[in-house]
Amino acid sequence: MPESRSVMDSAEDHFKKVVHNDANENASYDDKDSECSDSEKTGFIPKKEDKESGSTSDSDEENDTSDKAEAAVAQMLKEAEDREKEAEDPDYSNAYSISTTEEVTQQASQTEGEDFTVLQHERDSQSPEIRKHLEFLKKLRLHVWASLSRAQYVSLLKDFVESEFFVIDGDSLLLMFLDEETQYLNFFYQIECFLQDFTEKGAKYVIAFFKDAEQMYFPYPHFLFLRTALIEHLRHNTSTAVHTEFSSCLSSKWEIFLKKSYPYFIILSDIGLTSLQTDYLSVLIAHSLSKKINVVLASGQEYDILRVYGYHVQSVYKHRLFFQKYEKDLRYACENLVRSKEPLICLYEHLKLSLKSIQKEVRQTVHLLKQLWPEGSDIRRVVCVLACAVGLKIYSNMLESANTSMGAKTEQSARGRSKPLSPEAAADLCRMQCLTVTFLLHMPLSQRAQIRIMKSCWTKQVLPLIKMQQLCTHFALTQLSDTNDWKLDLTYLPDLNDDSLLINLAHYYEVKYTEGLEFKKELGKEMENEYECLWDTVTKLAVKYSFGDAFPIRKTSQLFLDQEQTLFRDCEEEIPNIGLISVKSDLVEDYAGDVLKNLPVLESNDPAVTSLIKYKEFDELCHWHSGRPLTEEYERVRCNADAKSKDPKERRQIQKLQTFHHFYGSTLEDSTSKLIVHQDDVSGNANAAVKKTQKKHKSKAETIAEENNRRLKSKEEKKEQEQWKALCIPTEKEIKANLTVGINKLEKFLKTLKSKSVKFSVEMTGLSACLEVWKEHCREQGNKSKDLRKAVQVMRRIHILLEKYQDLLEKRHLQKLTRYLRLLGFENLACFLSDSTGESNDQNISNYAIEVGPARFQLQYMDYYLLREERNDPDPRVQHFIPDTWQRELLDAVDNNESAVIVAPTSSGKTYASYYCMEKVLKTSNEGVVVYVAPTKALVNQVVGTIYNRFTKKLPDGLVVCGVFTRDYRNDVMNSQILVTVPQCLEILMLSPRCQKWTKRIQYVIFDEVHCLGGEIGAEVWEHLLVTIRCPFLALSATVSNPGHLTEWLQSVKRYWQRAENKIEGSSMNSEKNFTRNCRVKSKVQEQKKSYRVRLVLYEERYNDLEKYVCSLKGSDFIIEHCHPCAALTVNHIENYGIPSDLSLSPRESIQLYDTMVKVWKQWPRAQELDPEEFVSFKNKVVIKKADVRKYEQELKKELSKWIVLGQRQKVSELLEHLKPKPVDCSEQEKWKRFASFVDKLHEMDKLPAIFFIFNVDSVERAAENVFLNLLKKQKSEQYPNTEREKERLSDELRKVKKMLIKFNPQDTKKLSSSKMENMALLLTTKQQLEKRLKRLTAIPSVCTYADPKAVDEDTLRKIFHRLRFERRGDLQRMMALRGIGYHHGSMATKERQVVEMLFRLGYIKVVTATSTLALGINMPCKSVVFAEDSVFLDALNYRQMSGRAGRRGQDMIGNVFFYDIPLPKVERLIKSNVPQLKGQFPLTVSLILRLMLLAARADDKADARAKVFLEDLPEDFADAVNEYNTKVEENFAHFLLTTAKLADMEQEYRLPLSKTDFTSKNWHGSELASYLMDNTKSISAISPFACLSGVVDNDLFHGEVINKAVLRSLGINVTNCPLLYLNKYDNQGRKRPLNAYALDFYKHGSLIALTTDNWLNERDAYYALKDFSLLIKSIGTSLSELCDDPNDNVLLAFQQLSEIYEKKLKCIT
Repeated sequence: MPESRSVMDSAEDHFKKVVHNDANENASYDDKDSECSDSEKTGFIPKKEDKESGSTSDSDEENDTSDKAEAAVAQMLKEAEDREKEAEDPDYSNAYSISTTEEVTQQASQTEGEDFTVLQHERDSQSPEIRKHLEFLKKLRLHVWASLSRAQYVSLLKDFVESEFFVIDGDSLLLMFLDEETQYLNFFYQIECFLQDFTEKGAKYVIAFFKDAEQMYFPYPHFLFLRTALIEHLRHNTSTAVHTEFSSCLSSKWEIFLKKSYPYFIILSDIGLTSLQTDYLSVLIAHSLSKKINVVLASGQEYDILRVYGYHVQSVYKHRLFFQKYEKDLRYACENLVRSKEPLICLYEHLKLSLKSIQKEVRQTVHLLKQLWPEGSDIRRVVCVLACAVGLKIYSNMLESANTSMGAKTEQSARGRSKPLSPEAAADLCRMQCLTVTFLLHMPLSQRAQIRIMKSCWTKQVLPLIKMQQLCTHFALTQLSDTNDWKLDLTYLPDLNDDSLLINLAHYYEVKYTEGLEFKKELGKEMENEYECLWDTVTKLAVKYSFGDAFPIRKTSQLFLDQEQTLFRDCEEEIPNIGLISVKSDLVEDYAGDVLKNLPVLESNDPAVTSLIKYKEFDELCHWHSGRPLTEEYERVRCNADAKSKDPKERRQIQKLQTFHHFYGSTLEDSTSKLIVHQDDVSGNANAAVKKTQKKHKSKAETIAEENNRRLKSKEEKKEQEQWKALCIPTEKEIKANLTVGINKLEKFLKTLKSKSVKFSVEMTGLSACLEVWKEHCREQGNKSKDLRKAVQVMRRIHILLEKYQDLLEKRHLQKLTRYLRLLGFENLACFLSDSTGESNDQNISNYAIEVGPARFQLQYMDYYLLREERNDPDPRVQHFIPDTWQRELLDAVDNNESAVIVAPTSSGKTYASYYCMEKVLKTSNEGVVVYVAPTKALVNQVVGTIYNRFTKKLPDGLVVCGVFTRDYRNDVMNSQILVTVPQCLEILMLSPRCQKWTKRIQYVIFDEVHCLGGEIGAEVWEHLLVTIRCPFLALSATVSNPGHLTEWLQSVKRYWQRAENKIEGSSMNSEKNFTRNCRVKSKVQEQKKSYRVRLVLYEERYNDLEKYVCSLKGSDFIIEHCHPCAALTVNHIENYGIPSDLSLSPRESIQLYDTMVKVWKQWPRAQELDPEEFVSFKNKVVIKKADVRKYEQELKKELSKWIVLGQRQKVSELLEHLKPKPVDCSEQEKWKRFASFVDKLHEMDKLPAIFFIFNVDSVERAAENVFLNLLKKQKSEQYPNTEREKERLSDELRKVKKMLIKFNPQDTKKLSSSKMENMALLLTTKQQLEKRLKRLTAIPSVCTYADPKAVDEDTLRKIFHRLRFERRGDLQRMMALRGIGYHHGSMATKERQVVEMLFRLGYIKVVTATSTLALGINMPCKSVVFAEDSVFLDALNYRQMSGRAGRRGQDMIGNVFFYDIPLPKVERLIKSNVPQLKGQFPLTVSLILRLMLLAARADDKADARAKVFLEDLPEDFADAVNEYNTKVEENFAHFLLTTAKLADMEQEYRLPLSKTDFTSKNWHGSELASYLMDNTKSISAISPFACLSGVVDNDLFHGEVINKAVLRSLGINVTNCPLLYLNKYDNQGRKRPLNAYALDFYKHGSLIALTTDNWLNERDAYYALKDFSLLIKSIGTSLSELCDDPNDNVLLAFQQLSEIYEKKLKCIT
């Protein structure tokens, strides 16, 4: 097989600069990918190519199955058979060709002629053990490569909450920034910037350095001492937690740490300094993934203002399988990669030294230094004198030993190698090092940044000594870190040396100092004293050796620098004029005038300004996608209001669409009646209805009306009484026959009743019947255990009667209830109810008594049946239900024209306020507009359907009630009273100069799912809108964790507008017009009372509790365990963050927690007090409500936290462990293979309808098809063998009969003879009989379908399926729907999604597999939600949104959440995590500013304030054009940075970002030598002073790759703000990041199937990606046509032609 370089090898060039002597090579892999595809990894076979035959069904599709559908089913059955033959996991070792790397076991760095080497023990690479080890390393690399190749590029902190943390591998962190050109202090600066970016975004992290990894750095002492210094710096100077106690990733301590803390992910590098380290990191990656910890690659990370993006690898079952299979090999590899035997240091090939001897010498010298400096000192001084003294002592010892032992032989053998430095020359080098540290101690960073840039290399003689000193520094730092009895100032650990400064000093003393007196510069008194002190200490520490006095600094003429490689950088390169191009705009002057006045501006005659004149002015005349002209009239969008003026075909289409919207809306709400709103219904006061009820005197008309209502109610009541009289006995019988069915029918009947007295009678009858059932059950069971669910129904009816019908209860009724309570054994409740302690004579009471206390019974068994707090007083503003207090507050806000932030759980009724708001505006006028902003198109369609179903209004011609504006579809945008849109489209309207008349008509804006404000894509648009709208708004969400903060911010925005409008009103009418004034509302819209208040309406109580279950597969059985919410907690979590506020317990879970607490702590002091029977809110309470249970729950939670305070950590840990479920791990393949059986299991448990959330689009479809095939197989196995043959026979007969009937003409029946008439009648009868028999045979047995045929009538079903007739997979979807199965994801056609939504809402479909598209506000409530796949996208926010679907209000008493084979730690994280807090975004982009300026200019019609957008002509060679563009952009961006550098906070720039270490020295008195070393021509005005130390200057800003490392941090600017078009992208380790070529591929071959296969894309995802690209090309073509003077310009024509071709190709595949 041909070999190609691996991903890891591609970074070789980058590390060649860093590691000169790496003799190893990485394995090269074949580029053939044997990794299973997405579908294979989930246990499904990839689909074969769909036959693209026509999808139009036959006319009588309800009777016949289309050929296409049959073919699709046959194909699916074939795939199912193939699936069973699939192998478990591909064996990568046979699929790849790998080059052997025998050097892996040899020394890490050894090159011929090396003067400094680390000798490590060698092993025989031919031994069987080593060969096996090498073979395993190949497998390991392939396993890691296969995992990394599937990494997803995602936002890393999207699910981040305050209690979460992740781990950064310290060595990976080090490797990210290792570069030989990076100066020591700058290296620390870059690492701190990286960590500070995480810290600023609220991330919590720990850094782990493994002890064993240290061994790999000994060949590279510079990196070794950097690593040690970094550990000590992070530990002592930052608040970052640094772990160094773990020996390796396979140590038991590390495994315990992972198990206890379960980090969110681990940041790891996939490439090391050497192949040894790369393999070591591969072991760490494999181990992390096997422990269910996800991995994020250190390379390729990018960040913006709010987020950090990176490559995320999801831990899956195959990672755990690999570890289990190769655990021994992994441990052996880890031991072999990290040498345990001490290596030897070899200088000049013959001077050998052990590391232990260095350690020993350092230890002795530190002890001596403590005596010399007992008061301690700065770490820079200490490390300097230790490194110099120890280095000189050891070096002198080595030379002495070598001379003594070798004698003349040494001289002879030394001819082929470098001659060692003399001890005197070594002392010279140490003196210069002491001088360098003297500069570091006194010279401020601002001066050091100005030192000349000099590139040079040490000679071969000097390098070994420097490396040995670096080893000494490492051991010195290690030794000092263990010293607690000595006062050391560790603040300046990041500044222990400066190579650039040392080289400059070496050059000065080597070259200039000897040239004469004029070059002999003074150090300065202060510096001299410091230097002498350091050198004196070195000589004292050297003890028996004498190395001379401090001066002169050079006593020998030994050359230290390689003269041939010494270069100085010329910094006199000219930078063109720096300045901004002035823009005349009042908007800019108002908002940025103060800042701009201090910045330089280019003269009007500057070439940069004059060059702009030739470009065409931009005036946004056309729509960018369609090319249609933009005007203030309705031409911009299709106007459907005046349908009469259109052609009949279009009118029919509009009518069909409106009919569908009505029908779709009817599936969303119980009531299909429309609320008719007339214009003359306008009420002068919004609260008129409320005030009307408060009038004391009634008019005659009102009295008559009331009398009529009373009569009507009396008549209705009588009718209902008769109805109940007829149903009473049958209902009682039904309850006694089957309690569950009977009670369901009883409750269904109760919902139809209006009369309270009739309802009361029904409830009393129901109570008696339930009690009889309980008594009968007790008699049957005798002494056996009883089913308390039957007793629950008795107690439930008692609760309802006491709570809802208290006013109708008479003494006899109360006595009856008392007797029933006694019968149940609740004597204390009976006494409490009857206010007596009367004794009962009934001897049989004990036979029917419940052997559980009344409070425990209600909590544990009644559980979700407990009553909620509900108001009984109706609100005249609401017709169909009695609103809660918080809902009334919402209505009040709308009545008072106030804004409101509404945070309430899913399905709690918060959207009612939106429709109330719409109704109010519709009533008020014909011009007022309400804008409803929804995040997705699916939600837009849902809202439109609801509006059509709720509202109709007679409006003048040209106006309609509802309009829609999305990217794909727009209707009645400017001429509707309710516009439903997405944020991006509303922003277009708000910022368009030609839509300002319309914006003045907006009365209210409703933002649904406002938590999208914190999303990844398009979040800033939400913020733009909230800031720019002037009218009141409603902001709705179920998942905002900091609503108070959000409301406060929105209130500040409203206060700003209040001040602005007050200022405008106070100004003179003749004053100069400005933008703000121009936007004032002046229209026919009725003037509303202005209010700037923003209310917060917060409601946290879910109507239905959610119970969680963890499901796993063990053999052929499913283990379904209840997951107590407290099981998700840990002792540390409770201690550090408390119990999450939204971690609620059901009543049953509260009892379970109490029982476990009693069990764990036998002597618990409060056990009696918190016993349910003794708890103050429960004692002697007949009706315990949910609110009472909440108090009990809060008390238990407080007590649990208090246990930790009382020192009972072990007890809490035991309790939490006791509550934890114990799921079993299984393979993905097995999990998906058994998925259909799991659905069956839920069906048996009566947990359907359910939504199964899966995050991979392919898996969503495959899972649904899997369930469908399972039902087909079940039907096939249960039907008779000859059924298919019989069906074929009957079909043939029916076809013949139909043919014969066609011959008879029905119009000529009179002319037919009697015999023919008889024949015709016989044929018709035969036809009917055949159809009946065929229908019976083709009917789906009830056990082979999940569909509920009673839910939807045949006519409605046919109407719904009719929408699928032209869809590619419509027939297959129809067949699946008939079995009660559907799937739903964003890449489906709208019609396909709507069919699934409607049938699911109507209760026909019971099983839906879906992606997160169903999470955002789509109204599809269900009984259960199942999380069937783990994913990086399954985060706290999505979990809350998705699980919120479970529990249908009015249908389900409780919602169920199932986790199907989701790792338990992930489940725990989801349950305990709070939703991430919303944070402000509002990044001012160039395009936003230009649009605002265009709006201001056009709105004011000022000729001198026009925004201009420029575009260069594109040359033929596109790459050259892009490079030319990039060069220009980089140049402009560099000028921008150079100009804005004046705005930087320089005080902040001289501090390290994380540790805040300050480098502005206060004691600098200057130095002649320092001044000489400076380069005054060096321009560094816009460069971070830390980056200057690495030789970066202003001119380097003209290269994009330098910007992030060099820019002044306080400006908050990085290279992402620079609009570069990257032809190639690289990660921070120099590896190319290839871009996907799907758009070009499709342009070449036009095949969607080929595209999906080659690019691992879902077919529909690929289609929508291509559609987006097509729109982009169209936009470019349209915008170019407006900017270009010449309509025949080649570039313009090319884009227009490309757009046409692309559109044609797309149409061919639809």
